[in-house]
Amino acid sequence: MNEERTAQIHPVDEMLPTGQLFAYGLQHVLAMYAGAVAVPIIVAQALHLSPMELVHLINADLFSCGIATLIQTLGFWKVGAKIPMIQGVTFASVTPMILIGAEHGITAIYGAIIIAGLFTFLIAPFFSRFIRFFPPVVTGTIITIIGITLLPVAVNWMGGGNPKAPDFASPMNLFLAFITLVIIIAIYRGGKGFLSNVSVLLGLIGGTIIAMALGQT
Repeated sequence: MNEERTAQIHPVDEMLPTGQLFAYGLQHVLAMYAGAVAVPIIVAQALHLSPMELVHLINADLFSCGIATLIQTLGFWKVGAKIPMIQGVTFASVTPMILIGAEHGITAIYGAIIIAGLFTFLIAPFFSRFIRFFPPVVTGTIITIIGITLLPVAVNWMGGGNPKAPDFASPMNLFLAFITLVIIIAIYRGGKGFLSNVSVLLGLIGGTIIAMALGQT
């Protein structure tokens, strides 16, 4: 009877053994963490926030991701996908947040996110009907544009983060940035599944270890 009932459970709803469940959850967390933390770091860097403000921003970011993850996985009413997933952070909002913050401050960013979230929630049932009008060429172009708009921040980081510093864009800074990029690309292209998903995080760790060995941390 139990075997018959187990056979009727769809693989999506199947409860994995504890070991596999832990590995699966860890993979999700690591794949999400690098991207989730990168967004507040980019915004803080662009708005010249203090280290303490950056810490608060990262905490708020991860706390919101946790709440959103619970809503998506557990679900309530008609909200939530009710599948094993982690709700991360989108890079699509980085440029608007930077523009809003530079003009009106970080509190305006919070207000804009709340209003935009409510608006998105209300139009989601109607907007989902237009997905067929967004083929890969459209979504790919949008993602490319987002990456291009973030290039100034990346170039600033490659130089050392502070254009006024004497060692800005020094050979050592450029070398560390280049070797970190090489590690990320190598892991992303050569790794599969789990390793490929956490290539950014592993690249940051590898670059930091090399910087420590060279006495640059």
